[in-house]
Amino acid sequence: MQKIGLVCVFALGLTACQFSPIAPKNLIASAAPFKPISWQSLPEWSTLPIAATWPAFQQSCVALQNQPNWAAICQAATQVSATNEDAQRQFYQTWFLPYQLLNSDGSEQGLITGYYEPLLLGSRQRSARFAFPVYAVPTDLLEINLDANYPALKGMRVRGRLQGQKILPYFTRAEIEADNSPLKEQELLWVDDLLALFFLHVQGSGRIQLEDGTQVKIDYADQNGHAYVSIGKKLVEMGALPLAQVSMQSIQQWAKKNPERLANLLKQNPSYVFFRERPKQESAPVGSLGVPLTSEYSLAVDPTYIQLGLPILLSTTLPTTGEAFTRLMMAQDTGGAIRGQVRADVFWGFGERAAHLAGLMKQAGKMWLLLPKTSAPH
Repeated sequence: MQKIGLVCVFALGLTACQFSPIAPKNLIASAAPFKPISWQSLPEWSTLPIAATWPAFQQSCVALQNQPNWAAICQAATQVSATNEDAQRQFYQTWFLPYQLLNSDGSEQGLITGYYEPLLLGSRQRSARFAFPVYAVPTDLLEINLDANYPALKGMRVRGRLQGQKILPYFTRAEIEADNSPLKEQELLWVDDLLALFFLHVQGSGRIQLEDGTQVKIDYADQNGHAYVSIGKKLVEMGALPLAQVSMQSIQQWAKKNPERLANLLKQNPSYVFFRERPKQESAPVGSLGVPLTSEYSLAVDPTYIQLGLPILLSTTLPTTGEAFTRLMMAQDTGGAIRGQVRADVFWGFGERAAHLAGLMKQAGKMWLLLPKTSAPH
């Protein structure tokens, strides 16, 4: 689940990708079917513990408070107690209306996955052990806004590079990871595990523990403009794994048995992520909304259909026990693999439990949006 926030189309022979953290302008795209429901019909609404969600909602307001549809909402939220669930429930019912999100065919269920903040072992210097680079944003990576000449592509940005008088697509993963990589001298850090580095790209943020025990926190900074391709699906196509068994853990097991084939498998995903060191004062990864993510309460969604910052009631199950997992969460991130209406990625946070849950999560689920009354459809 690539936490990049890309919505891509093709233009001028290049890939144009939308990175805007507040998209679309209307709170839900007209292409997304959804239906209004009553608060009484919202699953477990009257009894659902929601106080733990309040800090995540406040983070959404940090990004949205100056937008017309949100100014009054976020101002009113400052008067609500962080521990009074009855007051919070009344707040949502005063300012929002509930809608069930549906797929294009009218079905209610979609795929719910998970992501987390991984820990890798690394160094600031290359060595025989630490041989795999984590790259900063390349100096030759171009960003071209298409708004002026192509109104239909508003918010879209091309990623490319200049060669002579031509703008070409930026280098693919295969080109970047070649022995004669075009990105030499632009390494941020070095790590000891190629597959762990790949999953770092998929997660979009992580921590690198250096040899002296200190940890460097890194976040997504940019991307090469190529669309994400799932290596899990590639393994299914190869007959190496059945679809039902694809998970981070099963891919890791396949890699241990087939180390000589791993590099070629990873290169089938042309997408490549560049990182920045996270400021020390930022304890959590920053999502596409531009605010720190809240472990177990932030969701990655498809911004084509859902505006970032919206409260979402998610109803799914835990991958480890099958236990029901119904929770009010906040849409605060996006991902290269998160496409569709009823589709979401739960941010589980940092640590072994987070890694375990995120790696296994591939559940069916339903989603309900809370839309501000000032902009909700009628």
